[in-house]
Amino acid sequence: MSALLEHVLDASRPSVQGRVARVVGLNLEIDGLQLPIGASVRVQGEAGDVIAEVVAVHQDGLVCMPLGELRGVRSGDPAAAAHGATEIPIGPALLGRVLDGLGRPIDGGPSLCHVPRVSVDHAAPHPLTRKMIRESLPLGVRALDTLMPCGRGQRMGIFAGSGVGKSTLLSMITRGTEASVTVLALVGERGREVREFIENDLGPEGLARAVVVVATSDEPALVRLRAAFTATRIAESFRDSGQDVLLLMDSLTRFAMAQREVGLSAGEPPATRGYPPSVFAMLPRLLERAGASDVGSITGLYTVLVEGDDMLDPIGDATRAILDGHIVLSRALATSGHFPSIDVLESISRVGPAITTREQRAAATEMRRLLAAYREAKDLIEIGAYVSGTNPLVDRAVQLREAMDGFLRQDLHEATPTMDAWEWLERLVGGPPG
Repeated sequence: MSALLEHVLDASRPSVQGRVARVVGLNLEIDGLQLPIGASVRVQGEAGDVIAEVVAVHQDGLVCMPLGELRGVRSGDPAAAAHGATEIPIGPALLGRVLDGLGRPIDGGPSLCHVPRVSVDHAAPHPLTRKMIRESLPLGVRALDTLMPCGRGQRMGIFAGSGVGKSTLLSMITRGTEASVTVLALVGERGREVREFIENDLGPEGLARAVVVVATSDEPALVRLRAAFTATRIAESFRDSGQDVLLLMDSLTRFAMAQREVGLSAGEPPATRGYPPSVFAMLPRLLERAGASDVGSITGLYTVLVEGDDMLDPIGDATRAILDGHIVLSRALATSGHFPSIDVLESISRVGPAITTREQRAAATEMRRLLAAYREAKDLIEIGAYVSGTNPLVDRAVQLREAMDGFLRQDLHEATPTMDAWEWLERLVGGPPG
């Protein structure tokens, strides 16, 4: 009844028409309409209708950015409000489907016209109604499940430069996770990788319990931006039905870059490294929507592409402060053939103590002590200047070096059950040296 009432109200609204005043760069300037930020506008161009979103409001009119190509749009073209034009489908019918950034199917499957539709806007769970994170979510990667364990409802970032293995690690997690539903957002990534990820990494079984949202790098900035919120809203719908959802987003940096384009086009002043203030306001708006609620959970894993391997770049630094942990990938490990290239000593899970036992924490701490001792003495060891017996911890780290490497390395198509990983780690650090 509520949907019918909304439809009737939409039909009864008086139609007010404006016109395109100017087309400058990526922007449409429209006169004659009074709409708020975020509203949708339909422009009747020569080549067909173009949906745009209001990104700035001036005394003289609206500044809009298109959700498609501007080809065929010219000054004087009629424009009107487009209520509900950007609503997205939700529900179990989306499982196994591939959608674009606006929630439209692109896999050639059945139409989603009769599926319930909602706005992408949604409130984050109230801080006092969020469930405490007390249960782990196995990911199938030994180094993650033991040394930086992920809890149900946690949000973690995967930080690395280009070509270090972020997408590869995501594919391992996709196959090894025990989450009931996976929502995968590919934001601003290469078009070549989409089909490869779906067919090679997800596979038919993985896709059957997943929803994939794709906005490649050639899409308009607003579509790339919207893809992140579309994937998050779909994950929220599954969480609200009581399920544990894994939300994977590749990448958060491309999301920030899309908002940078929108902000600068709307007239915002550039701030840190050209990013306008709205970027740093938009990040928590997106990330806080993940997490646990009173009925279900969204565990969010977000890749962050750091510029020049600088972990202190603006986006990396801002997201690290918001998220509940970070996984740092090392280029030095990747170039040496060590995969997954996780830098254990630079990575941390902020909820690890709450989801592990005392014995597990002791084993993980001992592993970190051994890795830190070896790293500190590495230069001396490699040039033959280290004398055995100088430091018992370093001696043990040297003896266990190959065993530790064997534990941390994992084949792309190998998934280790969590209990097996913990038993392996406890044998490794608890047994006699050698």
